[in-house]
Amino acid sequence: MTLERVVRPAGPYTLALCTKHSSDATRHLRDGTLTTTLRVGERVEVGSARQTLDGRVVLRAQSEEGFDRLRFVLAIDANHTEFLHRFARDPLIGEATRVFQGMRQLRLPTVAQTLLRAFCGQLIDSRRARELEVRIVRATTPRAEGTSLQAPPTCASFARYAPVRLRQLGLHARRAAALVRICRTVDLERLHGLPTSKAADFIERERGLGPWSAGVVCLEGLGRYERGLVGDLTLIKLMSRLRGRWVEGYETAELLEPYGEWSGLASLYLAMGFKHGLIPLPAAA
Repeated sequence: MTLERVVRPAGPYTLALCTKHSSDATRHLRDGTLTTTLRVGERVEVGSARQTLDGRVVLRAQSEEGFDRLRFVLAIDANHTEFLHRFARDPLIGEATRVFQGMRQLRLPTVAQTLLRAFCGQLIDSRRARELEVRIVRATTPRAEGTSLQAPPTCASFARYAPVRLRQLGLHARRAAALVRICRTVDLERLHGLPTSKAADFIERERGLGPWSAGVVCLEGLGRYERGLVGDLTLIKLMSRLRGRWVEGYETAELLEPYGEWSGLASLYLAMGFKHGLIPLPAAA
């Protein structure tokens, strides 16, 4: 049984911006409709979303719990109006907040999948990183019934494999060992119950992870905006252009510092602004 509900997002919201480049093993975007698998307790459900011309979003899910999970994944209720107002005249992201004002970070169905993305994303080539993530999810999770999509991975999905199997799929040996070890010893979904600072500290203490990984988990896994993507390659390139020299990853914390509790969302707007030429930059040497 499929249920349908039409909702109005809290604050500016553009589904097309939120779902750009969002397709992976657990979701796809076709003709303006995002279809995604969801974890609802022990069940796997399928949900979808499309936006109407008046800005409302049509949600489809298989249960009330499924609607709740779908709203979380879509960040429907994560009103960022304060962010847009506060930084409308910011010298770096001010223009991006006007051009992309309806953009929010799409979330992943499980924290385990976000952790996998953090490990895979340590590759320099983002395309290869996404291909690696898709390959591992397809190899470690079953296909959702009646779809071409995989069930979202959980800790158990990775814990039952030896690290060598993930290595065979392309993940670096140390990252594979760390992913399996974490998933065998920690219920990652419990991070939802921790303050952002403690959740981030937990991720950063793990071998093979760091501030960038903590930012990915907080932003895409927990739906928190307080932690920025320190060390993100796009931000490194941006700051290097601003400074006129190549900067190290840790230095991007200074770039994000002015945005405070909105650092995670600011990371997204900085990257989009840089890619679309909306940030004033000094002439290249």
